[in-house]
Amino acid sequence: MRRRPQFRDRNQAGELLGDRLRSYLGREGICVVALPRGGVPVAAAVARRLAAPLEVLPVAKLGLPGQEELALGALAHGGALIVNADVVAAAGLAPARVAQLRETGEAELARRSRRYRGGRPPLDVTGRTVILVDDGLATGATMRAAVLAVRAGAAERIVVAVPVAPRSTLQTLGAEVDEVVCLIAPEPFRGVGAWYADFGQVSDETVGALLG
Repeated sequence: MRRRPQFRDRNQAGELLGDRLRSYLGREGICVVALPRGGVPVAAAVARRLAAPLEVLPVAKLGLPGQEELALGALAHGGALIVNADVVAAAGLAPARVAQLRETGEAELARRSRRYRGGRPPLDVTGRTVILVDDGLATGATMRAAVLAVRAGAAERIVVAVPVAPRSTLQTLGAEVDEVVCLIAPEPFRGVGAWYADFGQVSDETVGALLG
């Protein structure tokens, strides 16, 4: 039997996630960091709930050719790179092809950095508690790249917060960060969008408005 979506939209998911994170309300040094684009509406709602500043960390998924929704890796601002060796091996991709995909990803990451951060100063997470937020995780590649970037920035504590993700991905991330907060971990997973009634694409304009 097909299960009903658990979230009306990204804003509601963020409000529920913010309620789960209430222990961080009022703490000093908290920063809510969104992964664009889908993570921005969720993170904006979390930041409102926690009365915390909202930031954005540009990331770019390296999609498998022909199956772009399947991540073979991801890049994050600052040079952080995650490669899913199992996906690369299963697809039989040559190193030269992977390098080509990485170049494409770096170009997209640069575009997103210009678009989403604009004239903002570089993201400074030194000594802060960073709550990384996305609208959900599948393989977790983009989130893992974001974690690497934030760790390189000398964050004091790293929290990953998402509305939905598979258990295997949560276990992987749990070994890499200080805390993982997830509202539901359904099995079978069936993809992030399956758990939202409204999972429409988030435009660059919407991202800009929320960050503004």
